[in-house]
Amino acid sequence: MRDVATLAGVSQPTVSRVLNQKYTTIPISDETRMKVIAAIDALGYRPNMHARSLRTQQTQLIAVLVADITNSFYPQIARSIQQIARHHGYDVMISNSDHVHEYEQHFCETMIRRTVDGIILVPFHLTEFDLHELYRETKTPIAVLGQQINHPQIDVVYGDDEMGVYEVTDWLIHEKKHCRLGYVGVSDVFPPGERRRRGFLRAVEHANIDVQTVCMLESDFTLEGGKQIGQYLLRLDSLPSALVVANDTMALGIMLALQDRGIRIPEDIAIVGYDNIPETTIIRPTLTTLEQNPAEIGTTLVNLLFERIENPDLPSRRIKIPNKLIIRNST
Repeated sequence: MRDVATLAGVSQPTVSRVLNQKYTTIPISDETRMKVIAAIDALGYRPNMHARSLRTQQTQLIAVLVADITNSFYPQIARSIQQIARHHGYDVMISNSDHVHEYEQHFCETMIRRTVDGIILVPFHLTEFDLHELYRETKTPIAVLGQQINHPQIDVVYGDDEMGVYEVTDWLIHEKKHCRLGYVGVSDVFPPGERRRRGFLRAVEHANIDVQTVCMLESDFTLEGGKQIGQYLLRLDSLPSALVVANDTMALGIMLALQDRGIRIPEDIAIVGYDNIPETTIIRPTLTTLEQNPAEIGTTLVNLLFERIENPDLPSRRIKIPNKLIIRNST
């Protein structure tokens, strides 16, 4: 910075004010600013962000934890977060948990050791107590995607997945006239697991369909897990007429496994997914799915976070993102 000041013919504090114009109210003339910028370019100067953060108590960095970066649902969230963060002059650090509890905990421990200005999480195993400890240790603004979280200092974005699965199952029963139903969910270890299964069973019971006749299966949110479910279905004496699947990635795996053995979709079995990831429009037939709108989720999360960064005393907010049934050729 001293070299920049010498070349520009200004004082070192003037260079600092040009670099930190967001944080100073002292006016700088356009002529002076241009001299400093020209000197910065000529010398290839880059501010030391660590030193700046010590002075301003801001890192211009937010951290994001997602559950599975290979699932196309999450990159859309991350992209929306990064686009808005960029407009605020912030960088984004992204971590992937692979749905593993240990990795989620490690992320929290990292946030306690390293300073960031805000945290966005998609927690599958972290409890309210875990997030309370994270907030207590860091005092950092936090926004979470997860209906299961309730905390007075944490903002929450969520989709009502129980109601969404209920409505799509009800649609299959009453609009598409299916009565031999199947469901592919995930373990209750994952918070969406119980909610989505509950929505399916509630719709079946309300339609007076004997739950004992329903094919209830469980996998792990992955494409390979979906393929394994497809192989299991092929060993059954008869297929369900319609299958509700707890996410699109598993649904795609099921479709691929069934089609490899000549099963026609939707003629032999109708399939509905959940999320509306981009691949649902590429596979044939295209996949009917319940859209969560990940771009809107990411935008809402990061906007809530920046509002809290600017005003830490805001009361916690809970924002529901509506689901939307996207009807395509798999039904």
